Amino acid sequence: MPPDRRGGIGNWLLAAFATLVFIFLMLPLLVVFPISFSSASYLQFPPPGFSWQWYQRYFGDPDWIDSTIRSFQIAALCTALSMLLGVPLSFLLVRSRRRGIWLLDRLAAAPIIVPTIILSIGLYSIFARLQLIGEWYGIAVAHTVLALPFVMILVGAGLRGFDESQEQAAIGLGASWATAILRITLPQLRPSMISAGFLAFISSFDELVVAMFLSGAEKTLPKKMFDNILMEIDPTIAAVSVTQILLVAVCLGLTTLFGKGALATTLSR
Repeated sequence: MPPDRRGGIGNWLLAAFATLVFIFLMLPLLVVFPISFSSASYLQFPPPGFSWQWYQRYFGDPDWIDSTIRSFQIAALCTALSMLLGVPLSFLLVRSRRRGIWLLDRLAAAPIIVPTIILSIGLYSIFARLQLIGEWYGIAVAHTVLALPFVMILVGAGLRGFDESQEQAAIGLGASWATAILRITLPQLRPSMISAGFLAFISSFDELVVAMFLSGAEKTLPKKMFDNILMEIDPTIAAVSVTQILLVAVCLGLTTLFGKGALATTLSR
C-alpha cells in the first residue's frame, strides 16, 4: 500500500476516533439540558413536561446569586493576577539564558503536576496563618497559583513563535526595549494572551477543591453546587450546570473571535 494512502487511512481513523470521543463527552448534555427545563419536582429523565421553574428558583434565590457573583469576582481577580504575573514570567523563561532557569520553569508548572487536593492542603496551612480563610480575595490568590501555568504555557508558546528580529529592528531604529515590547511584541502575542486570560477565568470559575478548603462560610458557585448535591437533589442543580456550560461556551467563542480578530489585525499592519 502506498505511504500516502496509509497516511490517508490513518487520518480517517484518527478523525473517527476523535468524533466518537467527542460524542461520548457530549452525551451528558442530552440529559442535563432537558432536566433543567423539567416540570417534575425531582431529577427525572425524560422530563414529564416543560417548565422554567428551576431557572426562576436559581435566579430568584439570593444564596445562589451571591455565590455566582462571588465566583465572578474571584475569577476576575484571578485572571488579572495570572496575566500580570504570567506574561513577565513567560518572557523570563523564554528569553533568559541563565543557568537554572529550567528549575523555575518546572516550579511554575508544578500546580499542573501536583494533585489539587495536596496543593489545597498546603494552601490551607499557609492561608490559615495569614487569616485568609473565607476571604474571596484569598481564594483568588489560590486560584492564581492554579491558573498561572496555563497562562505561562500559552504566552510562552506565542513567544517561541515570535520573530525576535522585529524587536531588534525597532531597537535599532531608536525605540527603547520597553517600547519595542509594548508596540511590537505584545500586539502580536494578543491571541495567545486573550486565550490565556479566558482559560484562567474558566479554570477559576469552575474550581471546586481549593474552594472547599478556603471558602469557609462564603461559598463559591461550585462549592454551593456541591453542597446542594449533598443536602438535596433537585433540578435546580441542572439549571445551574446549564448556565455554567453556556458561560464556558461563551468564553470559548470569545477566545476564538477576539483571538482571530487580533491576529488578523496584527498581520494587516
